[in-house]
Order: sequence, then structure tokens, then C-alpha cells
Amino acid sequence: MPYYDSPVDGTRLHYVDHGPADGPVAVFAASAYLGHDMWEYQMLPLAEAGYRCVALDRRGHGRSDSPWSGFDLDTLADDLHGLLDHLDLREVTLVGHSIGTGEVLRCLTRHGTARVARLALVAGVSPGVVRSPGTPDGVDPEVLRADDEVFRRDRAAWFVSGVDAFFAAHLPGNEVSPEYVRHLIGLCMATGPRAAMGIRGVVAALDTVAELPAVNVPVLVVHGTNDTSAPLATTAERVARLVPDSTLKVYERGGHGLFVTHAERLTADLREFIGAGAPRDGALAGAKADA
Repeated sequence: MPYYDSPVDGTRLHYVDHGPADGPVAVFAASAYLGHDMWEYQMLPLAEAGYRCVALDRRGHGRSDSPWSGFDLDTLADDLHGLLDHLDLREVTLVGHSIGTGEVLRCLTRHGTARVARLALVAGVSPGVVRSPGTPDGVDPEVLRADDEVFRRDRAAWFVSGVDAFFAAHLPGNEVSPEYVRHLIGLCMATGPRAAMGIRGVVAALDTVAELPAVNVPVLVVHGTNDTSAPLATTAERVARLVPDSTLKVYERGGHGLFVTHAERLTADLREFIGAGAPRDGALAGAKADA
């Protein structure tokens, strides 16, 4: 399996690289507790349509090594940019979900646009969901600290209790099989307690408000109306107002887990956005002609 060493501290990080080498490139950053596996409903059809789809298992997640340190946004962004350097990727669309949106934003604002052409922010917690100077409408930090203690005591029960809200599964059209739920929770539990608490700390400290007006590439913002993890008004709508060149797409009844419940729509929107700046002949052109 492909690995590379973090440019920060040498941590061995796992990634996947699917699709043709000459296709438009998308690099995926996953949600908290999850690795590249969460993107199966996007990466497989996109790769089959001629896109090059690369995804990183952040440190402590998936098949990457699990160090004690490095759970801060700058380090995670440097890990991600290290993958772009390692594969010498250019004209990249960075796609992030949840806290992954913070990573891709910081990757761009910290390392520039030499390799990155556009961003897609899916169900993002950016610019921040916990109260801070830049996010005064966020959750009280004391509420998050209390939730941290519940999480520490029984992570498995915490994940199970949040399933309905995560998928907005009580709403029509958002049904998810019990088998898939067990699969996803198993992936979350494979992320050890240190990495899980570390990434929760990154979410708690997230405040990218000051960075957003300087984002100088096209940005696609995708969010659900029923996302309880990242309320639409204080996350996606605010990002869309602050980023100069942004397009907001709101999915009716979508929850935080819309990468599953709205998989086909999300994949189609990503396909259009990723390919918009990188047309080419061959398989992709044929796929577009058939769409």
C-alpha cells in the first residue's frame, strides 16, 4: 500500500491514488475519525469517469501511523500538502468534509496556489462551530468539554447515539442500512483514543474566519439544511459570504452524512466542479458527453 512520510515529523501516512494519472485531480480529506474509506461513493464513480482521485488517511486515522503529537491544524495541513508534493500534483481540487474543510482551507492559505486550483467544502465545520472571537455564535466551550467526557467514557456508545442526527435519518430519503452504520462506526472505532481526542481538539480550536476573504480560487460549498453537527447558517452560508469566488449548494433534508444519503447528487456536483477547469480528451470527454 502507498505511504509517504510527513514533512513535519516523518510520521508514515497512508493514501490511495485511483483513476488515470492524466485525469483532473481531486484530493480528498476525510471527516473526524474516518479515513479515505468514507469517500467510496464519490471516489469510485469519479475514477471510473476519468478523474484521478487521491485520498489521505490523516495521522492516527485509517491505515496511517498513530503518533502522539501533531494534532493541530497547521500540522494536518502540512501533512496534506506533503502528499501533493510527494505525488507532484498540480491543478488540484481539494475536497474536504467536516473538519477536513479546515485542513484544505489551511493547506491553501498556508502553502498557496502553486498546486491547488479550487476547493470543495462538504458539510464543513468551517469557519468554526465552537465559540471563539471569530465565531461568536458557536457552541459554548463548556458544552464541548462535557461532551468530551462522555466521549472518553464510551466512544462506541457515543457514535451509536449520534447516528440518527448524523444522517438526518428520521427524514424521508435519508435511510441508511444498519449494515452500513455498523461499518462506519467500525471505521470510527479503528481511530484510537489519542487520535480521536486530538481531532476533537482541532475542531474545538477551529476559527478560519480571518483566512476566508483571502481565498483566491473558486470554492464550492455543499451543505445540508438539517446538518446538526454544523448548522447551515453559521458554517456554509457564512463561508459563502466571506469567500470572494464561492458557489453554495444547499441539499434539502441533508444531514452531516450527506456523502452517503445524497451520494449521487454530491458526486455529480463534484464531477462538474472538478472538471470545470480541466477539460481533456478521451475517457473524461466521452463521459461528459454522455452525462
